Amino acid sequence: MFKLPGQKSQEILKRDKKYTSSSYFREYPFVVEKGKGMYIFDVDGNKFLDFGAGFACCSTGHCHPEIVRTIEKQAKTLIHIDGAVFSYPCFVNLAEKLVEITPGSKSKKVFFGNSGAEAVEAAMKLVRHATKRPRMIAFYNSFHGRTYGAMSLTASKAVQRDGFTPLVPGITHVPYPYCYKCSFNLSYPSCNFACIDYIENEIFHTTTPPDEVGALFAEPIQGEGGYIVPPDGYFKELKKLLDKYGILFVDDEVQSGMGRTGKMFAIEHWGVVPDMVCIAKGIASGMPISALVTRAELMKWKSGAHASTFGGNPVCCVAALTTIRLLEKGLVENAKKQGKHLLKALKGLMSKYPIIGDVRGKGLMIGVEFVKDGEVRDKIVYQCFEKGLLLLGCGTNSIRFSPPLILEREHIDKALAIFEDVLRKI
Repeated sequence: MFKLPGQKSQEILKRDKKYTSSSYFREYPFVVEKGKGMYIFDVDGNKFLDFGAGFACCSTGHCHPEIVRTIEKQAKTLIHIDGAVFSYPCFVNLAEKLVEITPGSKSKKVFFGNSGAEAVEAAMKLVRHATKRPRMIAFYNSFHGRTYGAMSLTASKAVQRDGFTPLVPGITHVPYPYCYKCSFNLSYPSCNFACIDYIENEIFHTTTPPDEVGALFAEPIQGEGGYIVPPDGYFKELKKLLDKYGILFVDDEVQSGMGRTGKMFAIEHWGVVPDMVCIAKGIASGMPISALVTRAELMKWKSGAHASTFGGNPVCCVAALTTIRLLEKGLVENAKKQGKHLLKALKGLMSKYPIIGDVRGKGLMIGVEFVKDGEVRDKIVYQCFEKGLLLLGCGTNSIRFSPPLILEREHIDKALAIFEDVLRKI
């Protein structure tokens, strides 16, 4: 077991507490110096196996050599020019590639931002602009970002809203298909998707006229809310309801997209084509860029209606193009393959340790939910950290397993050995 935090880490953490915002949440006292592949090293020289991937951003691992070369080459040519004003080759090349790989026809258009929240904000504005409808629907346990519009859609934790009201009006929240803790105390499939009937027969009849609803925003697998996977058939039935009332479906793939679930986009697991897709995190191996991809007929706002100074930055664009190439060359398939092994092994641990209530996921987006409160979860995360394994919490009492997509069997075995050792002691 490491002696953590080390002396250098302690000194930096003291300064961190003094000079940086108290809103930052530190899951454990970890001060990073460098990363390589599946590993991160702290300033005291300790080595950690990373199963968080920078909140699922470092899809190709830390400092992948091809990503580094791409960034260095571009930085010698052009670091920044405002993509809202000027065009440049990699800007257009990335937009074209995103049109190609996102679900649906090739008749789509792309808006670039810097973060997932910015992609969601762009989607919210475009929904109102394109539909002229003022209302939107989102889910409980959802996380769409921390800016005002995205925060108004978010319903993950009360602390994310506390002290910030009033929020953007016209947003209604409904229960997500969280089968482990069904809001209606029913079981799938005998429930017949009561959570969808609730939208039509309760929400639309009481508080939210459907002809005023421009869009429903959904994470195909909820991220911060607990890595919650909907049952098969849910999104197809939901899309039927939305189409019935002319409501757009906005697919928030910020955490679940870019190969993480064993498909390029998680919604592809259920064969549903969204009207808009929000992309960020894993798109550029840790570089800050996001995208909103929509059907072409929806993105017809006037010149100057929306823009982003740094959105589509040249260095970020080329990093994204290289990331996508690496994903297509085998990392998406690897996420599928290694994810099956990891999921099976974690379910095996669930059968051995009653403290685990549920294991769920697709590809390398796997959640482990505990039957007790978040304090137990936090102890497990911290003790794994002390043994050299980086994990992150999600939901109220779950742990996410979201490693880089370069994961190999040896990394899984090492992580599971640490995780089980901690479970046994807890």
